[in-house]
Amino acid sequence: MTPATNDTPDATDKKPGDSYVQSFARGLAVVKAFNATRPAQTLSEVAQASGLTRAGARRILLTLEALGYVRSEGRLFRLTPRILDLGFSYLTSMPLWNLAEPFMEALVQQVQESSSASVLDGDDIVYVLRVPVRKVMSINLSIGSRLPAWCTSMGRVMLSALSDDELDAILRRADLRQHTGRTVTDIDTLRARILDVRAKGWALVDQELEEGLISIAAPIRNRGGQVIAAMNVSGQANRTSAAEMEAKFLAPLQQAAQKISQMVVV
Repeated sequence: MTPATNDTPDATDKKPGDSYVQSFARGLAVVKAFNATRPAQTLSEVAQASGLTRAGARRILLTLEALGYVRSEGRLFRLTPRILDLGFSYLTSMPLWNLAEPFMEALVQQVQESSSASVLDGDDIVYVLRVPVRKVMSINLSIGSRLPAWCTSMGRVMLSALSDDELDAILRRADLRQHTGRTVTDIDTLRARILDVRAKGWALVDQELEEGLISIAAPIRNRGGQVIAAMNVSGQANRTSAAEMEAKFLAPLQQAAQKISQMVVV
């Protein structure tokens, strides 16, 4: 990405008029410039990744360093563990996930496969809880990890709860790339599958995101019946086929999701 000459975020970003705090948005852009493939970066690299000028990126990096969220090592900058405080602020403000963890642990013990919970954020799912039993993905998933909603079981559960207009908007702007030979990239076929999830109340994705990975998901609802999150059971195709996963894991998964839904207070 070429640094913006006016030191502003992407012009396509949604800015709610005078209430938009541009400096705060720039700070978030700098934080998000760091990831697993770019854990340590020079000032120029941060500026390029965040779309800011070098001067703007430098001011923000020095501010974050003064606050303890960034540290410098020669020419390189990297995030510090204190940045986790920002994510945990969300998790601690949602006590549901503390209450949900024992149910997910019990589910994992019962099915002997990993289980995760996520919420929908824009076009992606964001992991908020994960109880692994063994490594099933080459992707390193942890709390805060993001995956495209359209090709994941939890994502399709949450997309199925949207209105038709909202669903269509997400599918139109999604990057429908071919992750595996099984990935559904035709928008009409994909929409039909999501509508099928809406009718059934659960989703199964068979090796569309990663070869060998099968995942089945069910919704977590609030007291009004609205889908607020989803949870899944994921396994490997060489151990459990899609049909076996539905036969063995769907009922206990739905029971666990129902118990967690009953813990939602609003």
